Amino acid sequence: MTPKKHWYDYLWICTIVYFTLGFFNIMFAWLGLISFFLPLLIAIIGGSKAFCNRYCDRGQFFALLGGRFGLSRKKDMPGWLKSKGFRYGFLIFFFIMFFQMLWNTYLVFAGATLKQAVKLFWTFKVPWHWAYHGDAVVGAWVPQFAFGFYGIMLTSTLIGLIVMVLFKPRSWCVFCPMGTMTQLICKAKNGKKVKAELAEE
Repeated sequence: MTPKKHWYDYLWICTIVYFTLGFFNIMFAWLGLISFFLPLLIAIIGGSKAFCNRYCDRGQFFALLGGRFGLSRKKDMPGWLKSKGFRYGFLIFFFIMFFQMLWNTYLVFAGATLKQAVKLFWTFKVPWHWAYHGDAVVGAWVPQFAFGFYGIMLTSTLIGLIVMVLFKPRSWCVFCPMGTMTQLICKAKNGKKVKAELAEE
C-alpha cells in the first residue's frame, strides 16, 4: 500500500523554484532566509528537528534524485564524515564563511563597489551580472547580500548533490550546518526541560 502523500512531501519543488528565480533575478535569493531561520525557530519553540525530518525542501530534493531517480550509489558514509569533530568543524567553517559574506555586504553598504558575482565553494567567483540590472529603490548592499547568500545556498546544494551521488541520498543532512545547529538547540532545550522536571519531583 502506497503511503498517503501530504502537502509537505512536495516541498522539494521549492528548491527548484528558488534556484531558478535566483538565476534570473538575484533578489529572489533573499527568500533563502526562510530556510535559514525557520529550522531555528521550530527548534527553539518546539524543541524538535521537525524541519529537518519533515519540511526541509533540499533534503526532499536529494531523496528524490538519489532515491526515486536512482542517482545515488546508496553507500554508507565514511565514519569521519559522521563524526562530531567534522560536523562541528564544518559548522564553524560555515559560520566563518557566512560572516565573511556579511562583512562584504557591509563594505558595499559603506561605499565599496557591488560585485555581481556568485562565489562557488567559497572560492570561485562566477559572474552573475544578468541576474541584476540595478534598482534605485534599494541600496547596493541589498543585492550584494543576495549574491553572497545565493552563493552559499548554491554551494551547499552542490556539496549535497556530490555526497548524494557518492553515498546515501540524504548524506548532506548528516553534517548540514542547520541540522547541527537545530540539534544543539534541541539538546539544550530538552536538557533544561528534563532538569526542570527532575527539580519538581
